[in-house]
Amino acid sequence: MPNHEIYWNIIYFTVPVAEIFLAGYCFNRLLNPFMKNSKGKFAAGTAYALTMLLFYLSPLPFDHFTSFGVGVFFAFLILCLTDRNNYEQKAFLAVTFFALRGFTFAMAEILYDRIYRFAENTDYMADHPAMFFPLYIGVCLFYLLAGFIFTMISIHFIIRHFTYKQTQMSKKEALVLTIPSFMGIAGYEITGCYRNFYIGKTGQLSGFYDALSLLFYAAAVITILVMILLCQSIRTGQEEKLQNELLAMQLTNIRHHIGRVELYYQNIRSIKHDMANHMITLERLSAENLTTEATEYRKKLLTVFAEATGQINSGNPVTDVILQEMKSEAQKRQIRLDLDFHYPVNTNIDAFDLSVILNNALHNAMEYATGDEKFVSVLSYRQDNAYMIEIGNSFNGCLQWDTESVLPVTSKKKTGGHGYGLSNIRRVAKNYAGDIAIELKDGIFLLSILMMAEDNLN
Repeated sequence: MPNHEIYWNIIYFTVPVAEIFLAGYCFNRLLNPFMKNSKGKFAAGTAYALTMLLFYLSPLPFDHFTSFGVGVFFAFLILCLTDRNNYEQKAFLAVTFFALRGFTFAMAEILYDRIYRFAENTDYMADHPAMFFPLYIGVCLFYLLAGFIFTMISIHFIIRHFTYKQTQMSKKEALVLTIPSFMGIAGYEITGCYRNFYIGKTGQLSGFYDALSLLFYAAAVITILVMILLCQSIRTGQEEKLQNELLAMQLTNIRHHIGRVELYYQNIRSIKHDMANHMITLERLSAENLTTEATEYRKKLLTVFAEATGQINSGNPVTDVILQEMKSEAQKRQIRLDLDFHYPVNTNIDAFDLSVILNNALHNAMEYATGDEKFVSVLSYRQDNAYMIEIGNSFNGCLQWDTESVLPVTSKKKTGGHGYGLSNIRRVAKNYAGDIAIELKDGIFLLSILMMAEDNLN
């Protein structure tokens, strides 16, 4: 009998410890796709498990609600200390896990109680009292497994449907997402108190309270998950709206460039029309030995010709206009602009697509060019079917990367702006079986765009 009692005590002690470490593992799994700092998320999960274990081993009487809350709070502090960014999202993750962990294991506990109570009242158990210990081990394993599975299913849903894991979460969004958790936690305490009071008063389980509690916990979990899904859907709609606005702005820019190209050709036709008169005038000035006047006239003519045709000849009038505008913008910003761009003539690469790339890349380069000597460089070359564009700018800052898109997170995106320039460039490059690459080295941010060009046979 004494040995039998030891075995029971071992199970009494082991099950809560196993539950603590399973919950710590679940917390780490939830943090994993949201956190780039692997040591930080491991430390947070460990801090939660150790805090809960300390409460469990403490002789002081702490209720589950207090111990869960303090454990998650310490984990949240570790998260903030190891990764000082996006605190709102960390608070959302901590509160959400606090709620889900309580609901899922509470559901498992109700099922555990009902299974054990049903089994112990059967004729078989009455005839085999020695089977109570194996029964207890079995229902304890069921409790741990059910709680773990319920929690992991909820976490898997969050990870799968939470699209913007690396995007800065606003305070308003964090508040909206955590309200269901707070409301559920309040209901969890109330239903738990009623259930425990009834069991303590009568010594029996209530089918009504158990069914009601189980329904409430399941509804609370579903509400949290549905709220996350709805918020992410709304966020996706907003992102699509912003992308459409950006596309509309780019189309406006293209229309502007087309207008400039039309003016460009109109000026060329005008000069061509008057060229005969200009030549006659120069011949007369030379024939009359008016060298000074002829030189001045020629200079003015060259100035007018340069203004009309532009100083850039990339091989396509659309890219000429874009590069000319960027050159003027660089002069205003006092940024040195180095141009060695050549349009891939007689290929399938469309001028519209190149205009999207140049507009996005050069606007970003101009905006983020930093340092004592600001510069932007544009280089293009072709080797066989590979057409490469390299756009670099001086940059003395540091980059934060979006682990989903593997692109830098721009300040525009953090503050709710577009921040879609690089995504649009990648989209165009992939239309030509290419991609982009980004390198930050020796104070230079270098964007490389690869496009596969096919020669036009027409």
